Amino acid sequence: MAKKEFKAESKRLLEMMINSIYSQKEIFLRELISNASDAIDKIYYKALTDDSLRFDKDSYFIKIDADKENRTLKISDTGIGMTKEELENNLGTIAKSGSLAFKNENESKDGHDIIGQFGVGFYSAFMVADELTVISKALGSDEAYKWESRGADGYSIEPCDKDSVGTEITLKIKENTEDEQYDEYLDEYRLKAIIKKYSDFIRYPIKMEVTSSKLKEGSENEYEEFKEEQTINSMVPIWRKNKSELTPEDYDNFYQEKRYGFDKPLKHIHIKVDGTVRYNAILFIPENIPFDYYSKEFEKGLELYSNGVLIMEKCSDLLPDYFSFVKGMVDSEDLSLNISREILQQDKQLKFIAKNIKSKIKRELESLLKDDREKYEKFYNSFGRQLKFGVYNDFGQDKDVLQDLIMFYSSKEKKLVTLDEYVSRMPEDQKYIYYATGDSIDRIDKLPQTELVSEKGYEILYFTDDVDEFAIKMLMKYKEKEFKSVSSGDLGIEEESEKQTESEEKESKELFDYMKEVLADKVKNVRASKRLKSHPVCLTAEGEVSIEMEKVLNAMPNNQQVKADKVLEINVNHEVFASLKAAFEQDKDKVKLFTNLLYNQALLIEGLPINDPVEFTNDICKVMV
Repeated sequence: MAKKEFKAESKRLLEMMINSIYSQKEIFLRELISNASDAIDKIYYKALTDDSLRFDKDSYFIKIDADKENRTLKISDTGIGMTKEELENNLGTIAKSGSLAFKNENESKDGHDIIGQFGVGFYSAFMVADELTVISKALGSDEAYKWESRGADGYSIEPCDKDSVGTEITLKIKENTEDEQYDEYLDEYRLKAIIKKYSDFIRYPIKMEVTSSKLKEGSENEYEEFKEEQTINSMVPIWRKNKSELTPEDYDNFYQEKRYGFDKPLKHIHIKVDGTVRYNAILFIPENIPFDYYSKEFEKGLELYSNGVLIMEKCSDLLPDYFSFVKGMVDSEDLSLNISREILQQDKQLKFIAKNIKSKIKRELESLLKDDREKYEKFYNSFGRQLKFGVYNDFGQDKDVLQDLIMFYSSKEKKLVTLDEYVSRMPEDQKYIYYATGDSIDRIDKLPQTELVSEKGYEILYFTDDVDEFAIKMLMKYKEKEFKSVSSGDLGIEEESEKQTESEEKESKELFDYMKEVLADKVKNVRASKRLKSHPVCLTAEGEVSIEMEKVLNAMPNNQQVKADKVLEINVNHEVFASLKAAFEQDKDKVKLFTNLLYNQALLIEGLPINDPVEFTNDICKVMV
């Protein structure tokens, strides 16, 4: 039979297909299995409208045969087959899809749809094969035909013998090269893995001869290998089953099978949508944080299927960053795909699905917080930081979505509380939501700056994550209540003792000015404290940058040397202040000594480094002798 040339545009497309369209060579098997599934779907569809046809699902399957010796891989199906003309049209003209034409002429029924966009995928086989042979016998035909091609050079079609209706595609697998090991596509374990990965939920059995072992007859511990035909795919995906027939164990098993994590999920979310965009989804909220979650290696995203066929392993567009911990999959019948079966990133359907998933995750987390506090706190201890980062990120555009999900440790409750819980129990005279920052709960408990707020009976939220204060600055207020750091200049608390403090500050202005002069540019000001009760000294900050924010920003790789405007506050009711006043009258050098000691003491309380530890220890010795 004379060889026929591909059309010029088809030849160029074939060369592109082989060399660049597909990112992974293993995808060729997914494409050929999907085409085989399409072919069986066509018989099913015809049986719906043709009384002479009976569709017995058990009679339809896809078969994979690997022959290592002859380096061939055969994919057979019991589908509708192709006539000579269909072989010519579908395989002779690239990008002409028999499935697509069939789909355009007919409407799907009973949930069976034709994956028409995928006809082009047949040619992906040339990524791993030197030669393709297709033998096909069409339904209702007595004749079979063989189509052969070695790639872009062309193809031939000739009559042949085939007993049953359907199609056999035989790939002559390429020889190994330095860069590629093509032998893997003849290895049964590798083939099984590819089928499970991409085609596990094809609705027809994918059969293959696999190696098993059994106890030798008459032996107690000696085994022998044998070959048996097994169905590799599970066929019915869990997400297409009714929720009522599934148990929590079914979801947990699916989580483990898909290797979403080594833990057990805290919660599963099963979504079925049959609106304008039809899709099913199963999502999981993990219990434990992945070891690489905050590393560059971590990839967020859900598995994306189209009609049960895996399109993307990690579709990041389906999840906002702040919900990147969610695991799971989405299967849609309405996605727009390109010729390599990959999702078009700006697809409207994808955006619609992503928006719905975001809302659903938020509602489920709110429900978990309300109905199972212990489980929510377990989740929050793992992923709360990510939610708080979501409040801060992108200039706070998602703060309203997340503000009711975030929690902080409470000075009163001695546990995590929500902002709503804090505000709901605020006394009438309390103007602000108070917070304190530090490396740990224990350290914050001992902060001098908390004394006045605590004495007043007001609750304080403890910020121990480096993102906490940045998130709150972006949030600004909650239910019309502004946030106020216990280290801020004005606490909004009226005290009788303030008059005494102000009076003392006026009387001691010269002392404070002298102390500021001693400290030079280390502090913006030195003043009498309105917040200290038992401690002699503390540091506070003026302006937008707090002391804790300074620590966080300066710990980053691109250190910008950001500095908070620090204020040294002195407790005028402490005996140390009496010593300061006395020294100011009698010995200015001693005032310098005391000032440096107090400043370094305040730095230590804040967890900030001392500029000169040797000088600090020498100063302590001077006081002791």
